[in-house]
Amino acid sequence: MSEDVLSGIGLVKRFGETVALGGVGLQVARGEAVAIMGPSGSGKSTLLHCLAGITRPDAGRVHLLGQRIDTIGERRRSELRRTRFGFVFQFGQLLPELPAEENVALPLMLGGMPRTKAVGRARDWFGPLGLTGKERRRPGELSGGEAQRVAIARALVTEPAVVFADEPTGALDQATGHTVMGLLVDSTRKGGASLVVVTHDPEVARWCDRVVEVRDGLLRGAAGAEAGR
Repeated sequence: MSEDVLSGIGLVKRFGETVALGGVGLQVARGEAVAIMGPSGSGKSTLLHCLAGITRPDAGRVHLLGQRIDTIGERRRSELRRTRFGFVFQFGQLLPELPAEENVALPLMLGGMPRTKAVGRARDWFGPLGLTGKERRRPGELSGGEAQRVAIARALVTEPAVVFADEPTGALDQATGHTVMGLLVDSTRKGGASLVVVTHDPEVARWCDRVVEVRDGLLRGAAGAEAGR
C-alpha cells in the first residue's frame, strides 16, 4: 500500500481565536484503513472535514489521487464528495421518507443515473451487507444496526476512492457496533476504497490498519492497530 490516495499537508484551520488544526499532515494509502482518535474538541472532525472537501483549510493542501482539491470551487468539491468520497455518519442521516434501496441509490440519481438503473445497482449491496429483504423498508422500520448498514451501502454504491466514517458506531450497542465495523472495513477493502474513521473508541480503532491521534490541533503520533477480529 505505497500509493497515497489522499494526503493532507500542513493543514491549518482556525475558528475565530481557536486553532482547530495547527499544521497537520496525513497520508492515506490505497486500500488502507486509518483511525483518527482524540478527545472531544481535539480537531479530529475538523481534520476529516478538511480532507473530505467539506471545509476549506486556512493553509495547507489536500490532494486526492494527485489532484489538489482544497483550491477548487464549491461546485466541483460537491461533485467530488458525491462521486469520489463516501460518508457514514453516527446517526446514518438516511432520508426517512425513502425506502432503503432509494436511500442507497440517491447519490447515483443525484449524479444523473436513471432511477431504475440506480436502484438496481443499490440492490446489489443488500446481500453482502446482510440486508436481503429490507430493500423496501423505510429507515424507521430498520434497527440501528440495519440503518448503519444501509448507510455503508450508500457510501460505497458510487465506488468511491475514500470512505469517511465519523463515529460510525457511536449510536450502537457494543455487539452491533462490532458487526457494523467489520462490515465497514471488509466492504471498503473489497470495493478497493481507503477508509478514514474518526472515533474516540479504541475498540473501533482496532479494526483499522493504523491509528493517529489528534490533540490540541496537532498530530501526536501514529501506530499500527491489531485487527479487531
